Amino acid sequence: MKTTAVIMAGGRGERFWPKSRSTLPKQFLSLTSDGKTMMQLTAQRLLPIVDYEDMFVVTNQSYVNLVREQLPQIPPENILAEPTARNTAPCIGFAAAIIGRKYEDAAMLVLPSDHLIKFEEMYIDIMVQAIEVAKDDGNLVTIGITPTYPETGYGYINFGRDEGEDKHRGVYTVKRFVEKPDIGTAKEYLASGQYLWNSGMFVWKLSTIMERFNEFLPDTYKGLLQIGEAFGTPEFKQTLEQCFNLFKSESIDYGIMERASRIYTIPGNFGWDDVGNWLALERINKTNESGNMVQGDVVTIDTQNCIVVGGKKLIATVGLENLVIVDTDDAILICDKDCTQNVKKVIENLKICNRTELI
Repeated sequence: MKTTAVIMAGGRGERFWPKSRSTLPKQFLSLTSDGKTMMQLTAQRLLPIVDYEDMFVVTNQSYVNLVREQLPQIPPENILAEPTARNTAPCIGFAAAIIGRKYEDAAMLVLPSDHLIKFEEMYIDIMVQAIEVAKDDGNLVTIGITPTYPETGYGYINFGRDEGEDKHRGVYTVKRFVEKPDIGTAKEYLASGQYLWNSGMFVWKLSTIMERFNEFLPDTYKGLLQIGEAFGTPEFKQTLEQCFNLFKSESIDYGIMERASRIYTIPGNFGWDDVGNWLALERINKTNESGNMVQGDVVTIDTQNCIVVGGKKLIATVGLENLVIVDTDDAILICDKDCTQNVKKVIENLKICNRTELI
């Protein structure tokens, strides 16, 4: 059975403002010392199990050219532009409908475009195992991440072993998905040893996920069939727009994963980071003896535990602690590290003030 990959690349990365903009969001930026963008790294690490010709990127129409520039190895017809954002269920269904025109059935890896993986060989081993589990009819597999601290910004997976079934080694039953917890609940989850972070990575067969769309999101399923039938014809663009406009905006977690049976998870310990906000830079890059992570032309005096990202100008800091400072040509961010989740509120304020040139 052919193995395919669906890379979701339509996000705007608002918590990475001012580097991430609506015209160049986070997934198209390089945040690591190798100079490769997160989009490029996501595709590259899949090569041991998926050829470029079997990778599909679902993105916003505005980002199609960026995908083509950064991943010229992927066939142009595999770059799928959503007419409008409708969350992850229609996004994944769109890709499934197109893959169904190419293959009668296939294994599907579904992956965000803006995650970083430190131990890529371990990651591939987990994915190969997930593919084998997913090949059993009806199985849906999600990759969980073993938590290392009580994170409140992630959803969690409550997992366990069903003694009534013969499982693959290291594969567990998903008991339930839970929303982002408060700090007290997150500490309880961590202490219990029965919860994983929900990474948003999934593996299943094409036929299995389409059956689940038909079962739980029948209206969306009917639209997906129309999109698949129109693919490659002059009517495709019009059909795609008509169907997408009717789709309910719904996540794959809520629409299918939380409602279906035979959901399994494999814990991953491969150095995953979802690069959700500026704090990720000190996790994925080296800090100096004062705990600072600096990039660019930066001088620090009596400065501790700061993230400083310079642009064309020299940045000099004196007597600072626990801050994020990011300089671009037209904007500067200065933020307490404890408030990085709120950077997207700057975007909201700029929209209210009609400062669209800065968004």
